[in-house]
Amino acid sequence: MRIPFVIAACAALAGCSTAGMQGPAAPSDSVTGTMFVANKRGASLSRIDLATGAETQRVETCENPHELTVPESGEFVIVACYSGQTLELYRTQDLSPGGSGEIMLEQGARVHSALWHDGNLVVAGAEGRGSLYIIALGPITGDNRPDTATWEIGGDNMPDTAPGPHLIAMDAEQRHVWGTIIPTGEVVLYEIPSYSEVRRARIGEQVEAIALSPDGQGLWVASNADNVAYRLDPMTLEVQAEVPTGAVPIRLAMHPSGDFVVSSNYGSGDLTVIDTRTDTAVRTIPVSGSQDAAQVTLVFSADGQRLYAAETAHDTIAEIDFASGQVLRRIATGPGGDGLAVID
Repeated sequence: MRIPFVIAACAALAGCSTAGMQGPAAPSDSVTGTMFVANKRGASLSRIDLATGAETQRVETCENPHELTVPESGEFVIVACYSGQTLELYRTQDLSPGGSGEIMLEQGARVHSALWHDGNLVVAGAEGRGSLYIIALGPITGDNRPDTATWEIGGDNMPDTAPGPHLIAMDAEQRHVWGTIIPTGEVVLYEIPSYSEVRRARIGEQVEAIALSPDGQGLWVASNADNVAYRLDPMTLEVQAEVPTGAVPIRLAMHPSGDFVVSSNYGSGDLTVIDTRTDTAVRTIPVSGSQDAAQVTLVFSADGQRLYAAETAHDTIAEIDFASGQVLRRIATGPGGDGLAVID
């Protein structure tokens, strides 16, 4: 963990600059809430007020932070440390450390993504160990390291094992986790109660993006090489539908209603909107229109009205009205803003 620093108040005012930061986005009369951004080139975590578009705080993190996860309470945010073996824990209110702020895993874990659902259960894909971690956190109080009970599925032969999951999804009942293995194009199904891998299936080339429908009945993954989104049966991993997308659909975001899933297309700088009721692409939303923006992570607001797309090369987040497809504004981040989380 590192020492936090607070962005000066002048950063929210026109004509006042802060070293190393872009000016704030235009305020919004209709948007509230807070966005958190993992700045992978800047080794930092940003806290952004969505009403003003201003970065209100930034703290240093581990090297190469990636995906973020927040529990339903919204009290904490976990940073996945892709170049190390830890998860870092921060309080969303002020980005102070949660407990000691660090959850230590085994050597070579290289966690790209983690998920935190109800209670204090965290699952983390250890890509570097070929495994999945299941972590039960104890109460997070004071400055002490939170008590943890940790199980690892796989990883026994590390470092000779095959790569582990890059991105993961978990069902609402916290019984199953799915992960994508990019080099092999596989999807893996894990069962939490038995701490076991249930099955895996090869789906396509460079399968990375993953999203699960709210009812748990539809699992979507996408191939970066084939430019296709696949709907799978979550339990059998059989392909049930194939939908063409834009170039390099590196992320998928599920609409809160479950009626749509949207791909973030790195190679074409746009979004493909898929109607999950008909398994068809119904429209394309232009964002930057170019791979130069390095558009990666994509998340919906809780009400499904807005999408946030990380333009990692430009150090911005594009805020998009889902109904109209209009880019409403661009919000400045730290260097290489990528992993995103939004709370109301």
